Amino acid sequence: MSETLERTRVVAEARRWIGTPYHPGADIHGVGVDCGMLLVRVFVDTGLVPPFDPRPYPQDWHIHRDDERYLGFLFGRTREVAAAKPGDIVMFRQGRAYSHGGIVTAAEPLTLVHAFSPAQAVIEEPLSRNGLLAQPSRAPRLFSLWGAP
Repeated sequence: MSETLERTRVVAEARRWIGTPYHPGADIHGVGVDCGMLLVRVFVDTGLVPPFDPRPYPQDWHIHRDDERYLGFLFGRTREVAAAKPGDIVMFRQGRAYSHGGIVTAAEPLTLVHAFSPAQAVIEEPLSRNGLLAQPSRAPRLFSLWGAP
């Protein structure tokens, strides 16, 4: 399958989750999901990543620790990139570590689908419209499955 088709499938699958309630540690479409499990479900369910389950993890680990637990799941599966394309992953610093992620659906303006606890659901929005994540201290980092080691 071509990279373009794979990226299209990732975006379509991410959008399919829009409206699913936010629920820490869950991964059931239409019932509940958090940002980490949304990424797992989208990439595993499209067949692009072998199945894995990073749970259990405490909901507030990023507040009390600075180990990059979330990034650890990306390293080895993705590569960091300077510019996003649809289907890539954007990660944000939250608390002491990178602990919030979403799937890029458009590069310009940068738009993402993410399970966002303040919204209590999976939403799609341009980053520029999210006053919390657009703060410079969130220091977004971009990762791509394509071209990964």
